[in-house]
Amino acid sequence: MSTYQMKVILGSASVYSSPSFLAVTSRRNPAVFSSEVLLLNPCATKKSGSRLCWSLTSKQQNTTICFSAQSRDRSNRYNNFLPPLWWIDKRFILHCSFFQLKTKHSPRLKRFFSSLQKALRCAERFNNFRPAFSLHLIVGVMLVMTLAATVTKSPALALSEENLLFLEAWRTIDRVYIDKSFNGQSWFRYRENALRNEPMNSREETYAAIRKMVATLGDPFTRFLEPQKFKSLRSGTRNTLTGVGLSIGYPTKDKSTSGLVVVSAAPGGPAYRAGVLSGDLILAIDDTTTENMEIYDAAERLQGPEGSKVELIVQHDSETRHLSLVREKVSLNPVKSRVCRIPGSGVDGPLIGYIKLTSFNQNASGAVREAIETLRGNNVNAFILDLRDNSGGLFPEGVDIAKIWLDKGVIVYICDSRGVRDIYDTDGNKATAASEPLVVLVNKGTASASEILAGALKDNKRAVLVGEPTYGKGKIQSVFALSDGSGLAVTVARYETPAHIDIDKVGIIPDHPLPVSFPKDEESVCGCLQDPASACYLNRVALFSR
Repeated sequence: MSTYQMKVILGSASVYSSPSFLAVTSRRNPAVFSSEVLLLNPCATKKSGSRLCWSLTSKQQNTTICFSAQSRDRSNRYNNFLPPLWWIDKRFILHCSFFQLKTKHSPRLKRFFSSLQKALRCAERFNNFRPAFSLHLIVGVMLVMTLAATVTKSPALALSEENLLFLEAWRTIDRVYIDKSFNGQSWFRYRENALRNEPMNSREETYAAIRKMVATLGDPFTRFLEPQKFKSLRSGTRNTLTGVGLSIGYPTKDKSTSGLVVVSAAPGGPAYRAGVLSGDLILAIDDTTTENMEIYDAAERLQGPEGSKVELIVQHDSETRHLSLVREKVSLNPVKSRVCRIPGSGVDGPLIGYIKLTSFNQNASGAVREAIETLRGNNVNAFILDLRDNSGGLFPEGVDIAKIWLDKGVIVYICDSRGVRDIYDTDGNKATAASEPLVVLVNKGTASASEILAGALKDNKRAVLVGEPTYGKGKIQSVFALSDGSGLAVTVARYETPAHIDIDKVGIIPDHPLPVSFPKDEESVCGCLQDPASACYLNRVALFSR
């Protein structure tokens, strides 16, 4: 491919001391593009009078096209022609410097110059009728149409495999990220600058470039995940996980707090048995501080081979503990249930079905439905749904479980920067338990999909919420796989409850508090409903009352 040097030569009786046209070189990507794409420069000829000439040169050929023109005193032709051509050239170069001209297309350029000469003569006739506008329009349209036929793109920016992976990540965020201002930056300009300036000669350098790009969004929940971390994240939505049974997050309510916060500890898991509680801070993992650690990095460190050890520094209020935990397979069976009999009501008295939902994995909605049917077989006439320390999971599972309890109504509004984008509701065709009295237990470990479910049941007046304000994660992330096995977790939307409440960093406020000593295991919960002398006793009538 040969690159032309195109000159516009204006001959005149006077000699210009400096060019009035911009000599432009392409510096977008010196490794890919020619250093000279177009050059427009006026200069004087030796002949008297005025001539307007184009010189189209390359290594293969040199073609000059000229035509006569009237003197500058008698015509505004030059004033009308040169500024618009300079304006078009400036913008063409600034925005289209990746174009090059091919030698074989020179006849078309000749035809363009001939047509342009005719247009200039025609414009002279209509000089008194907005000549500048006419020339802008004629020259602009003809130049764009002609160059569109003669100019071809250079081969795909000569993008490497690493560049293509970076662009794949860039396009994913561009397509789905909730904030279309991208944290107040030009997302397209960032792509250009990154491809030009960021080293991407190896996979590690490309990963570093993607991480740097994602960090500019200022969103702690939008993250790039290397293949192993991406696999680890996906395994968290399945049935088992080898680790210590902790769900973790970033501190949101107190910005001065450093470290990572425990959202929940899986019942029966190593951390749960060691006494780790929701709201505790993890200050270090294996002697590495968590002050600036990403949650996915922390999750990878907490997981590992079964039987291996992990050292934690955990802070509860003002107390700091050093824990040595042994990793094991933690069951992610999301549902436990049992029947709680109310004392003094006889054999045929009221029975309460207690359901503990610990996560929203792939089995959650089916397991809840199965538990309801089992409890119904035991003649329960009211339900307690315990969402305490449930840090969320799969959004669709949260919506499906809401449909089990609702006969109609909105479940959640999905919003973006422009407002409500989508509405999830139900008409009752999937309802299994839409009529029995229902209490939902929540605490500060209730987050994400749990909050969607709790908000839907509260705002539709289907359930009474009891406990403490929830975590307050009002953003929705989706996970996207990239072609090399890595992935992106991207914030794609925020949500509002059916009452149009944005709970992000605020949480859902319950209707009633729970006694401080109210237990979390199913057997002890039933004891608090049965024993009036217990410190955690809850009267059934008061519990289900609004």
